[in-house]
Amino acid sequence: MKVYAIGSDHAGYEMRLQIKAYLESRGFSVEDFGTFDREKSNYPEIADVVANKVAAGGYDGGILICGTGIGMSLAANKVKGIRAACVSEPYSAMMSREHNNANIICFGARVVGIETAKMIVDAFTDHEFLGGRHALRVDMISKIEKEGHL
Repeated sequence: MKVYAIGSDHAGYEMRLQIKAYLESRGFSVEDFGTFDREKSNYPEIADVVANKVAAGGYDGGILICGTGIGMSLAANKVKGIRAACVSEPYSAMMSREHNNANIICFGARVVGIETAKMIVDAFTDHEFLGGRHALRVDMISKIEKEGHL
């Protein structure tokens, strides 16, 4: 069974609950890292927790939701080993998995509706990294992360 870590700030609170239920209805296990109420929260704190959990292993990926998805992706990408993609439609979600080996998908509850969010999640969870010619590029990203340059 695939296991996903999920988190949101206050702007993504409602959508996170819906996406969590949707993933569970598809047979996935989901560990929810909050936020657990509608009070204003800081997206870097949630992104930090989810990204570190995904980077440490034990999860097939992560899903982060804020107002736009941008803040979550910026924060998550600061964690070594994370390739978080901010997307607003399913094609980019699929390509982020197949070509970029993204391990976290980010999107905005103020940008996409729930049905589009479900399609994004499907594209992310239903596709795998293709490797091959794409592996060289992902290795280059890892080298930049490790050494600060190519």
